[in-house]
Amino acid sequence: MPPSAEPRTPAPSGGVQSLERAFDLLERMADAGGEVGLSELATSSGLPLPTIHRLMRTLVACGYVRQQPNRRYALGPRLIRLGESASRLLGTWARPHLARLVEETGETANMALLDGDEVVYVAQVPSRHSVRMFTEVGRRVLPHTTGVGKALLAQSPDEEVRSILARTGMPAATEKTITTPEGFLEALGRVRENGFAVDDNEQEIGVRCLAVPVPDSPTAAAISISGPAGRVTDAATERIVPLLKEVAAALSTDLAGASANASAGLA
Repeated sequence: MPPSAEPRTPAPSGGVQSLERAFDLLERMADAGGEVGLSELATSSGLPLPTIHRLMRTLVACGYVRQQPNRRYALGPRLIRLGESASRLLGTWARPHLARLVEETGETANMALLDGDEVVYVAQVPSRHSVRMFTEVGRRVLPHTTGVGKALLAQSPDEEVRSILARTGMPAATEKTITTPEGFLEALGRVRENGFAVDDNEQEIGVRCLAVPVPDSPTAAAISISGPAGRVTDAATERIVPLLKEVAAALSTDLAGASANASAGLA
């Protein structure tokens, strides 16, 4: 394996090697921003060029990869339908855990994923209060304006975060929105130190959000509660954050169990 190749978690025994390799290449393409050359894949995966070429030719024929005019390869549009279906299913698994958050905090609970440079909400259970935060499932926002965005990006290297911020431009949603890369990276440092993220009137004036990442999620995910700033106070934060972390860990366990059961069913 070349020195720059990055080993991945070994596939379960009994798998089809060519299928495992094809999915590995798709994940490496996604990690590289969605477009790569064969030599880049060879360097990162350690596979021989003829093997990569054969796998990519099959993926192109199936519509999961397309070849660009410059001969580089890009993720194909057929993956969008798979991703949307997977996001909906992930949201379905999350709902009982979000319902627990609503039951114990009284505030709206959300689950969000990082999709490219944006945060997309994939599940929500609303608060029963008449005054509450409401975000439509499927809504997309820029990560620098949200608690879930901070929780998600805190898991990424600073260079990657800077690249995302450069592409989004960091427009202000309110006068409290962080609009400089340095300020946002400082905020991410606090998220890493404290283990949770805060959106303090940064997406919408009068609304505070507390968020944590879902550990070991198959795709980067975060859960949050949001509500009026008068209810989601510093005192409430001390009570809510441990619950958020507990629920995130329980959701992680459920997702791991679902994955294991699916693998067993295919055995």
